[in-house]
Amino acid sequence: MALPAPSDGAPRAIEALLRDELVAADRVIASHGPILAHLLRSDDNSIFSDEIVARVRGMFQDVSRQLVMALAEAAGQGDPQEWAQTGADELATRLMADPSLLTHFHGLALEWQLTERLHSRLALDPVLPPLLQACIASADGTASATAMSLLAAQARFGQAQRRMQLSAGELPEPLFAAAIRAVGAVAGGEGDAQRAVALAAQRVRQRLDADRTRLALIDQVIAALPAEEAARALSIENAGVAIFLSALASGAHLSREMAIMATTETQLSRLALALGACGVGAEVTAAQFMALHPDIGLPEGLGGLHPDRAAAILAEAANDG
Repeated sequence: MALPAPSDGAPRAIEALLRDELVAADRVIASHGPILAHLLRSDDNSIFSDEIVARVRGMFQDVSRQLVMALAEAAGQGDPQEWAQTGADELATRLMADPSLLTHFHGLALEWQLTERLHSRLALDPVLPPLLQACIASADGTASATAMSLLAAQARFGQAQRRMQLSAGELPEPLFAAAIRAVGAVAGGEGDAQRAVALAAQRVRQRLDADRTRLALIDQVIAALPAEEAARALSIENAGVAIFLSALASGAHLSREMAIMATTETQLSRLALALGACGVGAEVTAAQFMALHPDIGLPEGLGGLHPDRAAAILAEAANDG
């Protein structure tokens, strides 16, 4: 899909164009969840992207296995591995039925797909982009240490994605809580079972503090950037995919999953509006489109769209959705 060029560059024409495109883009997103949920439950994926479906399914199965094993250990089962083999499928089915978890896992798969694509096309390092390298070299010891922790976390994320896996401890708090509720449903309502669920959740979370997850570390690195360097987080070739996506989400007041979706070919209007809401200007916006969609031309006059108007159009779309 290409953004059509308007007959003039007036801000109202740009707003109308982007608003109409956003409505169409929202229809596409609305269809994703039911379709993906159906495909994850099906063995026939011949007419869909094998890579994305396999990676999302793999993450669900891996997280389910981890949680069921933790539950088995907390309940004092003699062979947690064997217990996990029989219980993980039921839990995975429950987790897949949660729209928030489905959206998150789908987003991670799309993020990694984009990371690999830009590594291949632009030689953009999946683990150590220029901005993170600069942060590691910072004279600020705390900022440097946080950047080093993010380097390790991003390396683990890449390894896990290649294996179609995900650490359960990496789930953001609301999603981790949703996963634990699903574990509780599988375990049953008896007191001993629910105590085992609570203990299992505690043990899984203790393995990786919530403040040290990859997504939390990205936010900390962005927050520690000096004011004069903060704009570099919105340059994907400087920041790398992971930091760019979090900076875009923060600056445009989007969920990170929606920011990831904005980089796909059906969501060009959302990407233009998100960058506009971040206030980066036409030149930087054009550079991001060149990196992400080199064959797409931008309409003239996009730089005349005020950040507040771009943010308002995105907010209207979110409220309508």
